[in-house]
Amino acid sequence: VVYEQEGVFIHSSCGKNDDQDSLIAGVLRVMEKENEVIVDWRPLDDTSDTSNILCAGKDSSSVVEWTQTPKEKCSRGADRPSSYEAEWDMITTVSFKKKPHSNGDTTTHANGESKWSFLFSLTDLKSIKQNKEGMGWSYLVFCLKDDVKLPALHFHHGDSKLLIKCLEKHVVLNESPQDKRILLVNSQNKSLSQSFENLFDEPSYGLLQKLKKDPYTVTMGRFSKVTNYIFDSFRLSDPSSQRRPPSEMADFLNDAIPGLKINQQEEPGFEVITRIDLGRQPEVSRREPVSAEEWAKNMDSEGRILNVDYIKRLIFKGGLCHTLRKEAWKFLLGYFPWNSTKEERANLQKRKTDEYFRMKLQWKSVSEEQEKRNSRLRDYRSLIEKDVNRTDRTNKFYEGEDNPGLILLHDILMTYCMYDFDLGYVQGMSDLLSPVLYVMENEVDAFWCFVSYMDQMHQNFEEQMQGMKTQLIQLSTLLRLLDSGFCSYLESQDSGYLYFCFRWLLIRFKREFSFQDILRLWEVMWTELPCQNFHLLLCCAILESEKQQIMDKHYGFNEILKHINELSMKIDVEYILCKAEAISMQMMNCKELPQAVSEILGIESSSVTPDSDTGEDESGAVLSCPTSLYQSIPTPVIAANGTRDSTQQTSETQSLTPS
Repeated sequence: VVYEQEGVFIHSSCGKNDDQDSLIAGVLRVMEKENEVIVDWRPLDDTSDTSNILCAGKDSSSVVEWTQTPKEKCSRGADRPSSYEAEWDMITTVSFKKKPHSNGDTTTHANGESKWSFLFSLTDLKSIKQNKEGMGWSYLVFCLKDDVKLPALHFHHGDSKLLIKCLEKHVVLNESPQDKRILLVNSQNKSLSQSFENLFDEPSYGLLQKLKKDPYTVTMGRFSKVTNYIFDSFRLSDPSSQRRPPSEMADFLNDAIPGLKINQQEEPGFEVITRIDLGRQPEVSRREPVSAEEWAKNMDSEGRILNVDYIKRLIFKGGLCHTLRKEAWKFLLGYFPWNSTKEERANLQKRKTDEYFRMKLQWKSVSEEQEKRNSRLRDYRSLIEKDVNRTDRTNKFYEGEDNPGLILLHDILMTYCMYDFDLGYVQGMSDLLSPVLYVMENEVDAFWCFVSYMDQMHQNFEEQMQGMKTQLIQLSTLLRLLDSGFCSYLESQDSGYLYFCFRWLLIRFKREFSFQDILRLWEVMWTELPCQNFHLLLCCAILESEKQQIMDKHYGFNEILKHINELSMKIDVEYILCKAEAISMQMMNCKELPQAVSEILGIESSSVTPDSDTGEDESGAVLSCPTSLYQSIPTPVIAANGTRDSTQQTSETQSLTPS
């Protein structure tokens, strides 16, 4: 619900006297539902049927109580991983429950909804008629595209202008030249909002302020698809005189992140990267996922990992089979120390369980009155509930509105706000949590793995966006070394700031790959191989794959944004991993790698050029080769035809013996 107003009346002509209206009191709401915006009015006695609203009730002790269905009560206990978690059952959230949103003591009519109730999608709205200034109560009349006029809504408490402001966030409204009281819905806005999800559906300065205030919300919620309508909403009433050129649009986006200067050649202190021949990209192949047998062979009798570097290399080259993820991700994310025993990990889990539920109890015990006085907690809860309801439901773990997975998402994110109240909740965090919770299938383990993941990602969500600025500049540096011609082309089309990669970096490609593919991609990145900032090389791999189409078809600013965003769910994860690895090898084998690139990738550079045959400098000292990090141990590979290389299988088995 993005707007709600009580005291909105319909004056029906059915009073006792012909000259007297019957006043029907009601509630007007504007609701975002999936990909559309709904305007809903219903009499007060119908408002208890708010099936679109998720409400939390509070019991007499002021502890949040989410109603539990009988089915859930039966199945809940069997899923407990250990008895000590049962001690915390008193505060465990078990289910979202759609509860009536009451207005006073009203009840629903037995014969269903009142005949006066109505709702419509904003895409069907043609115009809005307003009353004359100073002529009684303010009212609005909605006219739909099929020329249906809905009953006039009289705002006895005022605030009709707030509704107009709310609607202007979703549609473009212009005064009618014939009657200033009539606001016409821009006919082009339907195509705009369908294709661009309302990113540019308001005047340019409004957009700029939104981007500056909360770029994450603007980018995550609306930066989806772009069409040639991108500039239409930047116009005022006169299209010919108010149209803004692409270059100015690019400046708006650039200004939205203060301090972000992609053209490093004009910045003091940056190394000018000249054209360098990196040589051909080597052929790279992937292996099969690490099996449970391989994992078990690399563990001693007390549960310690024998060879951490070796197991990381295997994961980097092939990922993990799904049955291993629940255990292995805890190591990869840093929740479990690599050198810990099984007993030490069990004790750690017990301590972390107690710590988690104590934090959970903190926000569970907040009363409604306390929350009203704590605007930050109230805002965090509102954002979390909104994002949880938008969770990707393509995975069965999150199917349905009353799904336990959605409940746990909500609880874990609220508890994280207690853990790091300064950072709190920022839109996009739920995207990082949902795959982790899906794999862990346990509230406590998922929380602490998420905490470890956020330790890596927190700079992306900080108010000053320093992490995002740094990554975009680093990405530009790598891309310029890889293909300076492509970089120059992007700059010529006002796309050199690489803002279209913002979402990739913010939530680590979560919305670009399928749910199963993102599990593979993340576990590979968490190995921190073959170099630092491997995710930036993944960006380079995707952009280089699309370079030919972008340049051959002479894509401009609009088309580049549209094309990049439409890649979502169409990228082959194994191909991109191979290509990114090949780029890393290409750069690390370069003898004249610029200092800036060496620092980004974490490669030790030397002013002495190593001998190509011996790998030694003139003093006889051996220079370290970063590529040996994952190439030194042979691994079984899957060739292009799907066959397994048996010779490498033998080498791999022999190398399992600890030194």
